[in-house]
Amino acid sequence: MMGGASVQQMADRVAGLMEERLRIRGAGLAAKLRRGGRALPRRIRAEAELLAAAAEKARVPKLLVQMDHERVAAAYDACLRYLAPLGRGARLRGYLLDLAAAAGFALVVTAALVLGVLVWRGYL
Repeated sequence: MMGGASVQQMADRVAGLMEERLRIRGAGLAAKLRRGGRALPRRIRAEAELLAAAAEKARVPKLLVQMDHERVAAAYDACLRYLAPLGRGARLRGYLLDLAAAAGFALVVTAALVLGVLVWRGYL
């Protein structure tokens, strides 16, 4: 069984990774989730919210005993697996791939429109 301090340490670690990797500011995990939780995938956001709620409950000894510690540890692991590998290079590579995909899509749509107008006007 983990103590209240270890649950708080887990929440602080995830909050630190969110600030470091995603540049989300705030005074704790709950505040960071309110400010920039949409930057996380839905499943990871739900796990982080569970961890933030557990950190709040861990302050009360009676609630700490009732907490599902295995579920809290699983939520912490899921958050770490998502946030740990996000480095600067990975974010830049993702941004460039998104940019290339958007440009390619715009090019295909423009070509289809030009072709449609040419057929409509009778040139093809």
